[in-house]
Amino acid sequence: MSDINNPLGKVKTSYLAHDEVRPGQQEMIEDCLEALGNIGGIHFAAAPTGIGKTAAALSASLKIAKQNHNSPTVCFLTPRQGQHKIVIDTIQKINQRLENDETITVVDIIGREGMCEVIDRSTGKCECEKGRNNEETQKNLRMSILEAPRHVNWTIEQAKKRGVCAWATARSAAKYADVLVCDYNHFFIEAISELSLPSMGLTVGNSILIVDEAHNLPDRIRMGMERVLTPAIVKNAKGNLEEHIEGMRENNDASEQVERYDWAFEVMDTLHSIIKKYFHTIRNQTFDNGERKVESSELNNLFQRACDKTNRSIGQKQITDNFDPVRQPREHMERGLKELMTILFNVKIDLTDEDDGMESDAHKVASLIETLLRFEHSKALVYVYSNPKGSKEGRIISHLLDPGLVSGPIFAKCLGSILMSGTLYPPSMYSNLLNTNKEKTTMRTYQSPFLHTRRPIMVANDVTTRYKDRSYENTNRIQSHLQALCDATPGHLAVFLPSYSMLEEYIENHSFANVRIVSEQRDWSKQDLDSELKALENSKNPNKRIMLAGVFGGRLAEGIDYKNGVLDAVACIGIPNPPPSVYQKAYREYIEGRFGKKNAWRYTSSQPAINSILQAMGRPIRGIADRALILLLDKRNTDRTYIECYPSDIRMNATNEPETTKSFARRFFSRVKRLHEGSS
Repeated sequence: MSDINNPLGKVKTSYLAHDEVRPGQQEMIEDCLEALGNIGGIHFAAAPTGIGKTAAALSASLKIAKQNHNSPTVCFLTPRQGQHKIVIDTIQKINQRLENDETITVVDIIGREGMCEVIDRSTGKCECEKGRNNEETQKNLRMSILEAPRHVNWTIEQAKKRGVCAWATARSAAKYADVLVCDYNHFFIEAISELSLPSMGLTVGNSILIVDEAHNLPDRIRMGMERVLTPAIVKNAKGNLEEHIEGMRENNDASEQVERYDWAFEVMDTLHSIIKKYFHTIRNQTFDNGERKVESSELNNLFQRACDKTNRSIGQKQITDNFDPVRQPREHMERGLKELMTILFNVKIDLTDEDDGMESDAHKVASLIETLLRFEHSKALVYVYSNPKGSKEGRIISHLLDPGLVSGPIFAKCLGSILMSGTLYPPSMYSNLLNTNKEKTTMRTYQSPFLHTRRPIMVANDVTTRYKDRSYENTNRIQSHLQALCDATPGHLAVFLPSYSMLEEYIENHSFANVRIVSEQRDWSKQDLDSELKALENSKNPNKRIMLAGVFGGRLAEGIDYKNGVLDAVACIGIPNPPPSVYQKAYREYIEGRFGKKNAWRYTSSQPAINSILQAMGRPIRGIADRALILLLDKRNTDRTYIECYPSDIRMNATNEPETTKSFARRFFSRVKRLHEGSS
């Protein structure tokens, strides 16, 4: 095996998972090497399933990392736990082709709640931490993790046997690894990255990032910046603070320090009363679709009133030097809010998980204040009041409209990045949304060498789910097309819809012959998903075929590896455009201001909708041996608005009646087999 002497020449590298590169994979490795060869270089790879993008990204990243004298860590970031195993398996294959002294070390880590069985939410401690003082045992497990590529489940099992914390041990091993497999949040959610990266001995500046399923990254960053405000949260935050103050007094903390916290408690007490009255007022107003936009100045005023009223009531007991509660100069008003924020952050439960499961309400209020101060004069954040079903008070949620404000600086700091997905289309849109440096950004859409013949696409031109065109007859035609697909498909199939209400209307309220329907549930756990996937794999009898029914962007549509050709067909009903909302309107207006009117609808509605369909279409094709038929049940897919959102190499076949659908499907399945079943 020889190294890559010329990054743009024929690729032959020791860090490949296979003896030979696949069609498309070689081009991706070359592009990644060229991008990473430029410090801070970023490559966007719109790479379809089957070309081996995981192996390509690892091959190029490891090559560059091993050449760097600073020994950077290759961080493979993925939003789904199911992808972790694929990465570990790929590194195992790479190591099989290397000499023992060259093998790649890797640490696989997930959220704390997934690695520790019992966590005390009042202290943030886990029960398995009782063994953390056994440093020798933990050291031995850390060495075992690094001996060979280990899936996180192996680490959890071994930690239980040895009586140490799996999560703490994995974190302590990360700094010694060549590759870290983890969630996006460790780098792109500030509250988590500020704690997790230093504890693992990592820095953004000495990391090469591989962002898998990168089409999800903008939304994940937006979700990470969501802040929720309710009267109950303020009340609970006041309770958190009160408990903390009691502890300070028991510890005989300095009186000046206790006085600061007493001041903060008075502010929170006043704030709770103000917030309750405010929510009562806006709850009785008229809203668009049950919502109302809340100006940041409104929220800022509520907090300032609480600080002002408290300072007036306590007279000379001030929290900052030369604070004037009567004149309230702007800088002093902000000082009061910053002081309150700092105090509330100090009573937080340490945030050490991938979600906010360990976050105290005091921390939530502090984060909201931080967001208010950071985006007070920016159009990049919008606050929305809504009163969802079952809520007594309603809630206010902050929505970040520009994820590039978070991601841009991170990509600028790291040594290099590869962002990849089968639906990272168009790459230029994601480069814009994530605010990457245009001079250091490269992008490419890779062609599939086999999808044209092994994944044909049919579009039913006689049906639609457009609201104004819905009817009893239209619904019957959609169901008839779906039954025709069931009749002609030899194995299992999946159907995806824009919402759970449509899933019920089109699928659950109808009886389909010769298949058993398994509908996605909102509260499904990973164990539920694994169970259903196992049922598919174990049910090979043609008389026991299963129709999976889920929603676009849901648990069944993304992140599941339907391997070994377990799905023969996929049907996509409708186009999952986002419904009208205060947030959606603000988002479109913001994008129009940033990227122009031409891009506003595409970036905010049509392209995300089509990418959700593309993601669903990719479920049955997980390798070059697979084959599947795709049926799009909405004629709008061929309208100009939407057809331009599909990759240019997509070819669509028209069907105008269920019989045509059935005959097309029968011809396909009779001629094209999975490769191990016969010739294709």
